[in-house]
Amino acid sequence: MPADPTQPDATARAARLLQQAAAHAAAGDKRAALRAASDACHAAPHLPQALYAYGQAWMALDEPTRAASAFADALRLAPGLPEAWINLGLARYRQGDIEDAKIAMRAALRHAPGHPVATANLGAFLRITGEAEAAEALLRDALDRTPGNAGARLNLAAELLTEERPAEALALLGAAPAPPADLRALRHWYLQTSLALLQLNRPAEARPVLAELAALGPIPPEIAPLWHWRQLLLAQCEGDLAVAGREAERMAAALWAMGPDAVPEHQIMAHYDLAKFWSGQNDPAAAVAHWQAGHTLLRRSQPFSRERHRGFIDACIALLDRARFTAGARAANADPAPVFIVGMPRSGTTLCEQILAAHAQVHGAGERGALSQAFAALGGGRDEAQAVARIAALEAATLDAAAHHYLDDLHALAPEKTRIVDKMPGNYLYLGLVGLMLPGARIIHCVRDPRDIGLSIFTFRFHGQHGYAHDLADLGWTIAQQQLLMAHWGAALPNPVLAVALADWVADFDATLARVLAHLDLPYDPACERFHERESRVRTVSRSQVRQKVNARGLGRWRGYAAQLAPLIAELEQAGALAGWPDAPE
Repeated sequence: MPADPTQPDATARAARLLQQAAAHAAAGDKRAALRAASDACHAAPHLPQALYAYGQAWMALDEPTRAASAFADALRLAPGLPEAWINLGLARYRQGDIEDAKIAMRAALRHAPGHPVATANLGAFLRITGEAEAAEALLRDALDRTPGNAGARLNLAAELLTEERPAEALALLGAAPAPPADLRALRHWYLQTSLALLQLNRPAEARPVLAELAALGPIPPEIAPLWHWRQLLLAQCEGDLAVAGREAERMAAALWAMGPDAVPEHQIMAHYDLAKFWSGQNDPAAAVAHWQAGHTLLRRSQPFSRERHRGFIDACIALLDRARFTAGARAANADPAPVFIVGMPRSGTTLCEQILAAHAQVHGAGERGALSQAFAALGGGRDEAQAVARIAALEAATLDAAAHHYLDDLHALAPEKTRIVDKMPGNYLYLGLVGLMLPGARIIHCVRDPRDIGLSIFTFRFHGQHGYAHDLADLGWTIAQQQLLMAHWGAALPNPVLAVALADWVADFDATLARVLAHLDLPYDPACERFHERESRVRTVSRSQVRQKVNARGLGRWRGYAAQLAPLIAELEQAGALAGWPDAPE
């Protein structure tokens, strides 16, 4: 007769097996650890710790799907087990579902407020999904409460380094952790500190930091690409391009050899870093190969459906037409404060905002999510055709109430300013709601050669959801769809829409500025010409460009990558999206 798993002897046997699993894991025998954890689950299926250990064993074997199932089973027995929530989140992240990973980390924090590992991981996931301000606030709050939270400190430093704020990162990192510091955290401290020094162009200080990292022992495979990237940057800072090239080759080899313990974001960024290096060495084939590899990894968590996207755009064109705006219900306010700068990413939206934000009467609010959130709340969804139908059917009272709430929040950002700029590029999708809810708003549509836009999007690691960007053909198709929708808004919206090409700023800055200011009913302000001298926080990937005077370096860059961009260009040509641009087919 089989033993009753609820009896003390079964639980004791499971405890012994769990001890064996832990010993095998410590010795590096992952399969033996899995067998022992599995035996523990069979001995005591009621024991959440056994299922948790089983999940850990599968994670060690790089089987996140099986691990996630085991952690979920453990949580069904013990919903308040924070470590199981954390590991479930990590397993879901490795499966490519970062939103589920965030949910799991938040669940861990509900059961264990302030848990250092859950806090550090949630901060990292928020940053990856484009919520940089929320990530920074979370991590700073965690450090205020628990200064010894090494994970939060390292993740916040990573955020600062991503935003090219190395001096702040260096101050945050401080001195090396004292013994007995966690070896993994110590290695990452050396990695972050050396990168901050290299970003500050202080190679003489970075070299001994890297030497101390090497002295800790062999570089683990999961951080080897990060190590070689810093060696590459060190060689570049010291002017030794031959060594930099060798380190790039070693980094690529290490990247392909990364084991199951590798953090997906480290793999993604390593590919983008190598692509940037080879692009700087005028090797477009090598650069594009690494960009494509990075996008392949990102696609796992950011799927894209042309059918769904086209359905949304078709619904906007059919249901939010000129007749709807002229004869249907709209909000009654005429507040001229809202200014929306829209376009595809990398079309010049940040430049336009920074120029306007230098004006005495203008506040640059950055990339706000308020419009898409209002669309989702009123339409019951963001990017579905059904949501457009609900938006089109809104009555005046609902629109008035939504406008009142939206404008109150907007003016609270800068009560003394007469114009407040929201430069979220993707707001082009929601301009139909602007026409219904904000009749006094002005719209600036930033345009650029679609091939340059496509190349620039493909070459940057955007945080947030950009599923269309991970395949060159999808990217070209999406750019063409954006042109189609903006042509519709230009014809249908009662709000004034001004198209401003990036090349316009280069060709005649003064005339373009005068045109933009007239569009917004603003007087001339000479400060707009000195926009690049302003001290302002820019969180987009254009942060370095807007610290410089307007220049033509980004115009026509696609030509050097024409062969690699063939799928993107074919989609643009098929849609007629290149008409009027240089070198367009007849």
